[in-house]
Amino acid sequence: MSVSEDTERCTKKPRLDDKVVFRMANQLEGKAGLEQNTDPKADKKKLSSNTDKNNNVTNFLTHHVVDQSMIPRDNFHKYCYRHNPDVTCNKNTDQCKMDEIQDAMEKIPPRDREAITHVWSIFSAAPYQHRSLILRGLLSQCCFPQLSMISEEVKSLIRLDFISTLPTELSLKILCYLDCASLCNAAQVSRKWKRLADDDRVWHYMCEQHIDRKCPQCGWGLPLLAMKRARHIPDEVSKEIPHTTAIDVKDNNTNKASKNTNTNTTVSKEVAPAARKTRPWKVVYSERYKVERNWRKGVYKVRTIEGHTDGVTCMQLGYKILMTGSYDSTIKIWNLETGALIRSLGGHTRGVRTLAFDDQKLITGGLDGTIKVFNYHTGECISTYHGHNNHVVSLDFIGKTIVSGSADQTVKVWHVETRTCYTLRGHTDWVNSVKIHPKSMTCFSASDDTTIRMWDLKTNSCIKVFGGEENKGHVGQVQCVIPLNIKYEIVEDLEKDNFADETREAQDSATPETEEEKNYPTHILTSSLDTTIKLWNVKTGKCVRTQFGHIEGVWSIAADTFRIVSGAHDRTIKVWDLQSGKCMHTFGSNDSSVSCVSLGDTRFASGLENGKIKVYYFD
Repeated sequence: MSVSEDTERCTKKPRLDDKVVFRMANQLEGKAGLEQNTDPKADKKKLSSNTDKNNNVTNFLTHHVVDQSMIPRDNFHKYCYRHNPDVTCNKNTDQCKMDEIQDAMEKIPPRDREAITHVWSIFSAAPYQHRSLILRGLLSQCCFPQLSMISEEVKSLIRLDFISTLPTELSLKILCYLDCASLCNAAQVSRKWKRLADDDRVWHYMCEQHIDRKCPQCGWGLPLLAMKRARHIPDEVSKEIPHTTAIDVKDNNTNKASKNTNTNTTVSKEVAPAARKTRPWKVVYSERYKVERNWRKGVYKVRTIEGHTDGVTCMQLGYKILMTGSYDSTIKIWNLETGALIRSLGGHTRGVRTLAFDDQKLITGGLDGTIKVFNYHTGECISTYHGHNNHVVSLDFIGKTIVSGSADQTVKVWHVETRTCYTLRGHTDWVNSVKIHPKSMTCFSASDDTTIRMWDLKTNSCIKVFGGEENKGHVGQVQCVIPLNIKYEIVEDLEKDNFADETREAQDSATPETEEEKNYPTHILTSSLDTTIKLWNVKTGKCVRTQFGHIEGVWSIAADTFRIVSGAHDRTIKVWDLQSGKCMHTFGSNDSSVSCVSLGDTRFASGLENGKIKVYYFD
């Protein structure tokens, strides 16, 4: 509602009836002066003056009191917002005020009471412009005690319950602009406010703005949480009958007719959706908010797991499990909830240097120069790949394509379906880390030769090389590389080498992107034994930020949408903010150097050179 519209409606407030106004005017004409005068001439002069004043008042009321037939019949156009009987805002407060005024009026003489009522009547009959003029005149005559009283009274009178008055859709739209704390405060105003502030549509919008992304308004981002647990609550029925029930029945009863198998499949498909329930979006937001708050404040619990007989070299966190590889040539699977060992896998003849797994398989690379594929549910080794001439120190996979890096200075691409292997050459020292970017089908490799290379897996060619003094590259062996898609603005180093660099960057930014380049990651993150962590711009190939904090080489890093976790030879683990590059927390008290780290939504794990594993829980 605009101010002008409300102002116009103020002029449409019902006036006093014409007969009432004339009756009040006649009463005023019949009254004597407030002071008696015995002088006939003075009395006559006084009476004439009062008669003129009353005639002026009568003419004023007659001129400004509108005809009742001209007033609209609907309350929306008949009244202003405050006097509309359909609006409940401040009605209880107004009633209390009127009772106080009535009590005060009864304590004064009738003549004074009549004069005050007369003033009110004139103000009520006046149009908007005259009302403003009257108020300005009264305020100019008020002393500070009266002005203070007016200020206190106006504070409560100008509060509008717009949330209750506006249509529900508009109220919800307004509430969507609030942050979490403001929404919780709004829910405590009244029952109607609570119903609107707790509406699922508002909190669904909040989840869209914050989960797995940073909100541009408040700067907060909430973790996605493992397995993308959004609103679905598994019922007891869904726990007892998993989605693979029909397949299990078919495999275990191959002699049964296909008709029975189809029947079982239909039943499982019908039962699962019926058993699925949903939670309010506010609860979904709340559980993620608590996790993010613990991350920021450093509230956590730590569990130490022992089981390896030699140093831990690699690890990966899952939803409820943790897999670790060690120099003792075993891979161990741990239960994250209890810390118990689930299964130990063997097969490599020397230490396990790298691993990666998904829901079905585990792929490992060892110092024996082989790559092994396991079914970790059963512990069976499915296949073994030979090809590297030295240690396999890094690997990654997507679908049925495996990429491995080795101490023989090569990167190999294994296509399982076609049984073909391609060798990518270019590095001049150990390849310590390889990471696939699925969207662009590119691979990034980090090497002891202090460079990072970007490869096209479709053409098996090198696209770009990151490094060198001119690009502010690493001066030590690069141990880890992670491709990132950062959708918000990040803090970069302000230094510029020279004008030529600025000109080249401007030319690069002006060059239009191809369709393939649009799918490239925006940045890559690297760590090195030169004690630094660097953030690179993929398009320009330059280092845009260098993070200092560790005093010895950084062996491993892990990152997600919001933060970076790094483990170093100085026996410390640091948690960094990805956007600003600032160190948020440092975790010491390790009795050995940190060789590997892995990051999840609610926890991170670290592997030590003495064979111990530490898991930090933030939920």
